[in-house]
Amino acid sequence: MKLNKYIDHTLLKADATQESIKELCRQAKEYDFMSVCINSSNIELAKEELKGTDVKICTVIGFPLGATTTESKVFETTDAIEKGADEVDMVLNIGALKSKNFDIVLRDISEVAKVAHNKGKILKVILETCLLEKDEIIKACQLSKEAGADFVKTSTGFSTGGAKEEDVALMRKTVGDQMGVKASGGIRTLEKARLMIENGATRLGVSAGVQIMEELESEN
Repeated sequence: MKLNKYIDHTLLKADATQESIKELCRQAKEYDFMSVCINSSNIELAKEELKGTDVKICTVIGFPLGATTTESKVFETTDAIEKGADEVDMVLNIGALKSKNFDIVLRDISEVAKVAHNKGKILKVILETCLLEKDEIIKACQLSKEAGADFVKTSTGFSTGGAKEEDVALMRKTVGDQMGVKASGGIRTLEKARLMIENGATRLGVSAGVQIMEELESEN
């Protein structure tokens, strides 16, 4: 797979303007990225901007803390899909996981997965690995797999750290070949992108997609 198709071209900042979302979409079309990853209020704008392309629209659910109720995550997911989202990246309930309330975590993911899959859409679960111990990363992956998620994802990019190659490798080892692994947060160079892929990532959430592709082009 070509590098551009690993990339979810991302802009999730609170101050993202309509013009910056349009520019994100223009870049995504130019480089034929896999998707744009945006907040749900920008879905309809992106859908218009990306009309006639195969660039997908990815949005975030329960973002960035994961501490909203399952019911609100389900509503967010339903609304986002109705507005045109192709993929949803939900933050798991980190506090519940750390409290070992695994039934809550499992239900949280399962209910969102049900909504997404009923509409033929992809669900990625953001673990926020920087806040988890190794055994918690393993458990989060196991619960995501059991709940029927399509991907596990490292980070929101809004907490204390981003993707680490050892966490990506651990996630890949835990979920096996049946699920995707998305590395996200702090991936700003071609070298770092390649490192994540070498360790098992099948998707990259990056805001530096253009710079990474320019680096790749300068090699040739």
